[in-house]
Amino acid sequence: MSDPWLPTPPPSAGPVEEHDWGRQPGDPRVRDFLSGPRRRGFELARALRIFGELIKGFRALHFVGPCVTVFGSARLPPGDPYYELARDVGSRLAAAGFTVMTGGGPGIMEAANRGAREAGGRSVGCNIELPKEQKPNDYLDVWVDFRYFFVRKLMLVKYSYAFVALPGGFGTIDEIFETLTLMQTRKIEDFPVVLIGESYWRPLFDLFSRSMLPLGTIDAADVDLLTLTDSPTEAVDSITRVVTTRFGLRRRPPPPRRWLGEAGGSD
Repeated sequence: MSDPWLPTPPPSAGPVEEHDWGRQPGDPRVRDFLSGPRRRGFELARALRIFGELIKGFRALHFVGPCVTVFGSARLPPGDPYYELARDVGSRLAAAGFTVMTGGGPGIMEAANRGAREAGGRSVGCNIELPKEQKPNDYLDVWVDFRYFFVRKLMLVKYSYAFVALPGGFGTIDEIFETLTLMQTRKIEDFPVVLIGESYWRPLFDLFSRSMLPLGTIDAADVDLLTLTDSPTEAVDSITRVVTTRFGLRRRPPPPRRWLGEAGGSD
């Protein structure tokens, strides 16, 4: 019997579009970042550019929460079962009162933002400048463009009370494990992390149980940080239950201020 969530688009969806993200030369200012020491003035200017990008993100996203970040592939088109599943998840998160935050691009990101928008909720994207430009999707209420991946990943974590991952590639794996590392090392709280797509993610759990746990490179408590499911209802219900009972949606931001140039601000 076939898995109902296999990431193969139905015949009507047509072939999956070929992408060449990461295969073209990137912005030389970014590729230069790890090229070794440069002149002190050059490094100072770069530090100021990074600081400016951080401030841009903080100002744009300060009032969008409470958020749940959804990770997943940019390559799965509308009509793909995982795309439709992400759309359902976004809708349910919005109905539960969360702002849906994604990387702002196509595929799973678009689907989650689309579901939130269709449910009347808020939809936010942290877009990244890539060699082949990643255009923000059409379902965003607020988005910010970032040059540096590490700044973008900071924003995707900073404003969220939970994290949902659907099938994706290197970027999705990177985002999941960075978030788990922050929890494991107590840099952030143990927020809910839900992986949706049992057949897709099961080999990852096999790696945990057959290799990492026996060798002692992780603890059983680290694996307990993750929830694996195929059900969007179970995913959103578990997030809502943990967030409301353990965290209480605290740390709501103060109201925006007009004199700081913040949207909708009062004096």
